[in-house]
Amino acid sequence: MAETLNVVVMGVSGCGKSTLGALLACRLKLPFLEGDTLHPPENVARMAAGVALTDADRAGWLALLAARLAHARAQGSGLVLSCSALKRAYRDLLRQADPQLRLVYLYGPQALLAGRMAQRQGHYMPASLLGSQLATLEPPQPDEQALALDIGHPPAELVARACAHLAPRTA
Repeated sequence: MAETLNVVVMGVSGCGKSTLGALLACRLKLPFLEGDTLHPPENVARMAAGVALTDADRAGWLALLAARLAHARAQGSGLVLSCSALKRAYRDLLRQADPQLRLVYLYGPQALLAGRMAQRQGHYMPASLLGSQLATLEPPQPDEQALALDIGHPPAELVARACAHLAPRTA
């Protein structure tokens, strides 16, 4: 029997977390949770106004995400969660909810990220906050065993690589 698999697809805004997360969840036959949907209205309003979130702003949101991961682990259902998880401390909090948590880190050049953000319709996160996200980002370290994927590749290729990386846990 395969063990319960919880995966966080992480990276800055515009990297494709939602797209890859949804595709990966479908491929792995796991529920998908778009982490941004759990931001409280105050956080959404701050970001929409071009104000970067602080650690304090993110604390309650991260606690909710951690609770969802813990619930998925306890239920044995697994979960694919899209979440920026910009700092090591944020990822450590999520790992407290599930010590076997797997990370898929999406990265790419700032110009590509900004271009994607500029093309989005109806998203509250303005492209003006990309710089602050990149400044806040602490890429996963080797001990976090994250799979790093360059967003310059097609989504289908990224999903295939993520599935291959996660396969030992899903076999």
